[in-house]
This record gives sequence, structure tokens and C-alpha cells, in this order.
Amino acid sequence: MNILIIEDEQPNANRLIKLLAELREDVNIMGVLASVEESVQYLNQYPQPDLILMDIRLGDGLCFEIFPKVTIHCPVIFTTAYDEYALRAFKIYSLAYLLKPVEKNELKEALSIYDHILQETNPNKALDQLVDYIKSKSVIYRSRFLLPYKDGYKTILVSSIDYIYSEHKITHLVLDDQTDLIVPFTMDELEDQLDPVCFFRANRQHMIHVNSIFSIHNYFNGKLKVILKSKSAGEIIISKEKSGQFKSWLDR
Repeated sequence: MNILIIEDEQPNANRLIKLLAELREDVNIMGVLASVEESVQYLNQYPQPDLILMDIRLGDGLCFEIFPKVTIHCPVIFTTAYDEYALRAFKIYSLAYLLKPVEKNELKEALSIYDHILQETNPNKALDQLVDYIKSKSVIYRSRFLLPYKDGYKTILVSSIDYIYSEHKITHLVLDDQTDLIVPFTMDELEDQLDPVCFFRANRQHMIHVNSIFSIHNYFNGKLKVILKSKSAGEIIISKEKSGQFKSWLDR
């Protein structure tokens, strides 16, 4: 089994190499890469491995930046010290999501899943089963937020969100009663955490709930202008490139 390790901390990489050697005799470590840039260059230049063990936070950014730049055909086992990226990871070609320090039995279980699926005599069928297994994992989207409030906390239901906007790199939730709340997440993170059936990323600054839309109008150069029920939102412009996706989102 040819395995590529993407990990920017050498002690963690050494631990993975040690565990893999203890668990499998047929493992060949193709390399250890430490950054998004290095990984993109490698994967575009060399044959892809059978499996990738990938840290999420790398020295020059999140590993998710790799995927738009490279078509990865093999499964990925994500390894990280943070559990906040699990939803985003399972949307990708993810076989497992292991928290650091990676435990031997957890890594063994992830490799067993890989082995079990690939035991098929027909390699093409085995690959199809592996893809089906990964895609079959249900994604649980966020249903509420726990936010600081006065001397304690309060719960905000996602169903009460009218729209979301970003201003000066600060993300705001606007509720259906027009309450404006700040949350410690980026728009990209919320796009992964919220159900795409209900929420649409209109542009870099706005994400809207399907029930918040008042009217939609054609705009110049193939763009769309969306007016929300909330007057505080103003006009939200959807680019020509996204207008088709937006219409498909509404027409389902």
C-alpha cells in the first residue's frame, strides 16, 4: 500500500510512520509533505498514492485548499487536533477523521475499512464500493449556536436565521426578529456547517435563507438582484456565474 503523509509537524509524522509500520508490513511511505503548496506540486507531478493521511491545519493554510487545485482519486484519512472541521472533511473523499494524538486502534480500524472494501476480486467494483461507502456517510448540519450572552450563554436556533453577512472580516447572523449577532466563524466555515437545502452563499459577503427571500429580479450582465424580506439586508447581487446555481437551488 502506497501512502502519502501530509503533516507539517515532524513528531506527528514520525508517529504516523511508526504506527503504520506496526500495523502493516506492506506499507510504502511515498513521502511526507508539510504544506498546501508542496502537496499541490507533488500531487500534480507524481502518481497518486493508494491512501493519504492528511493533517488539516498546515503551515500555509488549511488542507482543504489543496482539493480545488488537484483532482484526488484516493481516499483520505484526516488527522487533526481539532474537531471543528469534521463536517467539511466528510464532504470530501474522507475515509476517517482521527483526532491527535492518533491512537493505534483508531488507525487500525480506518485501515480495516479500506482493506475490507478493497478485498473485492474486481478492482473496479472495489473502487466503486469505496466511493459508495464514503458518500453514504450522513452529514449532520448545525442546528443551533451557543453564543456568549451577558454573564452566560444563549442558544440560537439555525431555523431562526434570516441571513448572514460578513463585514470587516466579522460574521453576523441576522435573525427573523432583526436581532444582529456576531459569531466566531468565517463565512466559509458556516457554508460547510449549514444545510445547503436551506442556505445559499449568494456572494462573498452574504448567505441567505430560502425563506428570507422577498423577490428576485434580473440585473445587468446576467446577474440577479435579490431583495430579502428584511429591509436591513438591502439589495444582494448574485453574479452571472452563480445565477444558474441559485435558480437550481430554488427550483427543487
